[in-house]
This record gives sequence, structure tokens and C-alpha cells, in this order.
Amino acid sequence: MSKNYLVFIPVYNEEKNIHQIIRQIQDLPYDLNVLVIDDGSEDNTKAILQDISGIHTIFHASNEGYGQTLIDGFNYCIEKGYDNVITIDSDKQHQPEEIPLFLEAAEGSRSDILSGSRYLHPGQETYMKAPVDRVKVNRRITEKINALTGYQLTDAFCGFKLYRVDALKKLKLTEPGYGMPLQLWIQAGINKLSVSEVPVELIYFDHNTGVAYPSLMNLCRRYRYYLKIIEKETQAYETTHISRSSR
Repeated sequence: MSKNYLVFIPVYNEEKNIHQIIRQIQDLPYDLNVLVIDDGSEDNTKAILQDISGIHTIFHASNEGYGQTLIDGFNYCIEKGYDNVITIDSDKQHQPEEIPLFLEAAEGSRSDILSGSRYLHPGQETYMKAPVDRVKVNRRITEKINALTGYQLTDAFCGFKLYRVDALKKLKLTEPGYGMPLQLWIQAGINKLSVSEVPVELIYFDHNTGVAYPSLMNLCRRYRYYLKIIEKETQAYETTHISRSSR
């Protein structure tokens, strides 16, 4: 399985969590390669990673953004010839013991993207765990993504995913910020990538990493940013499509 699956962890200021996350992944009964990209951490994350054996690492000299970190990880997978990549965040809101759910789903599915969903089988207790503003934004943006792509997603924002690397080769991702996954969804729809969802646990922490990722942004500001990405990506496609059609 060494070239079949790579687990990719984007990190920023995760000195408290990163060693445990990696150890939990390495303890799984699978032959999984691990890539960690440190996005210019200002704490002790880099030193900790340099002391961990058996992993691949890339270090950004400065903070380039969550989206750029994901893009760099995807490019690494393509360059190294991996078949599949699993993305998992490092803030303990994704549980490494759920990685087998994606591995098992991948064996029985031809989907290009297996996307984790915290709301696939929701109950009242599920929604009570999540901040109200997060649920509202997630629902609205997910509905918009579905309307544009034809997908039937229940959670457009979960970073816990398995991608077929051949499918990633079709995308031209450029958004460096934390809203890049929305650009990815639009491009996935345009390229007719197939998508399935995998139910994962909903976990929220008051987790302050010191960088302007979603949990630290004003609700309205975040929402406008998301809409801007969707509009920009949709317009880019329409412009290109019209241009090609007129030739």
C-alpha cells in the first residue's frame, strides 16, 4: 500500500497536537505514508516535526495560507506518483482512527473524491455541538455549491477527505486562503468529478491558532469571502467556455 495512500497533514502552530496525531496515524494497521507541510509555524512545530522519523515534511518559510498548503500537498502527491491522498487537519477536530472509514469506502467506490461529512446523518445532538453561525454558513454555502455543481453534499467545508490523485491532475487550484476548497468544488463540478460522502464525527473546539483561519473571522466577512471565491471561479469558467465556443 506504500504508493497507494498518502496521509497529508497541513499544520500551523500545532506544537500541542502534531506529535500525537502523527503517532495515531502511524499506529493504524496500514502501510500509510505521511506528509506534513508546516505553513510557517511560529511555535515549536517545526522542531517537533524534525525529530519525528518515518514522515515526509515540507516547511514554508512564512505563512502562505491553508489553500496554498493544500495545493503544495496535492502537487507533492502528483509528483511522487501516489494513487490516493487523505487530507486530515491537525487540530484534533478530525480523528485519525476514522481514516479506515475512507480506506474501506475507497475499496468499494469509484468516486474521485470521498468527502467527510459531519452532517450526513445528523440528529438534534449533532447540531447542538456546532456553533450556530458555523451551521448557517455551512448550509448556505453547501446549498450554493450543490446548485452550481449538481452534487448533493451535506458538508462543503469538512477538510477530512480522500482524493484520487488522477482526479486532482484535472484541477487548476490557485486560491491560497482557507476558502480554497470552494474553488476545488466548483472545478470538480466543471470537470465532472464523482463525489461520495463519508460520515465523520462532529467535533468543535475553541481552538485559537493565532492565524486568520475561519474560526477567527467575523461571520459576515467569512461569508462574503466564500461568495467571492464562488463567483470568481464561476465567472472564470463561463468566460473560458464562451471564448472556446466562439472560435
